[in-house]
Amino acid sequence: MTAVAQRSAAPAQPQADAVALRAVTVGEPAWRRWLPRVLPVLVLLALWEVCARRANLEEMPGLAAIGAALITILSNADDVAGILASLGRMAAGFALGLAIAVPTGLAMGRSPAFARLVNPLTTLVYPVPKAALMPILMLWFGIGDLSKILVIFLGVSLPLLYHSYQGAAAVDDKLVWSARAMGMRGPARLARVILPASLPDVLLGCRVGIAMALITMISSEMIARQEGAGELLFNALDMAVYPEVYAMIVLIALLGLLLDVGFERLRRRLVRWSDTLHGEAT
Repeated sequence: MTAVAQRSAAPAQPQADAVALRAVTVGEPAWRRWLPRVLPVLVLLALWEVCARRANLEEMPGLAAIGAALITILSNADDVAGILASLGRMAAGFALGLAIAVPTGLAMGRSPAFARLVNPLTTLVYPVPKAALMPILMLWFGIGDLSKILVIFLGVSLPLLYHSYQGAAAVDDKLVWSARAMGMRGPARLARVILPASLPDVLLGCRVGIAMALITMISSEMIARQEGAGELLFNALDMAVYPEVYAMIVLIALLGLLLDVGFERLRRRLVRWSDTLHGEAT
């Protein structure tokens, strides 16, 4: 085999292996693919039920009581409206983080001087719990939606900033030089060259940011209780309605799971080209 033929055959090997792996996976029964994922959850639920029956404590209700409370919450229009309001605030804070933190991180990755300017601020803000800023924001902006949205924005900004910075710093300089030679200015290079090349890292930051947005959403509503998932959770705790407390915890966990799984599927579709390049590199 000639050298040219060897080079052309080498990238095809990982693709052939991937196709063979998919064929084996498709041939497996569905329960074999899902069992490793579902089994730990089933074991945890079984242990909880056993402990609840043995302990017989009001603070540790059984699965039936928790399930009934969850159905009650989801069938209550006011509770559902509050949860949807929470998700709306979460989306607004996340969108604000995308609009500000991602361009800032990309600019930091391509400009060492700008990175030196911003890094001290991020180092100062990073260890501060974002919920600790809620009382200050409440003093400035009141206890309405704005203060909660700003807390969520602060919570998601750092992972978005960091991953955008890492992605932009790893962009091949030849791409930037080529764009500059074609007369493309700084903002256009950022949007049309650096952002697409950094997209895999940016989307990883988005995935972390979704989890942080959910955490800061609940924390903000714990402090400023008006409406929302956090208000439902801590009001139930104050009134010692423990099945409802655990039902809200389960509901929040399910929301986080659905958001993470849905975004991961979207991420894989958007950066499928990156996974192909990594597969060929190996």
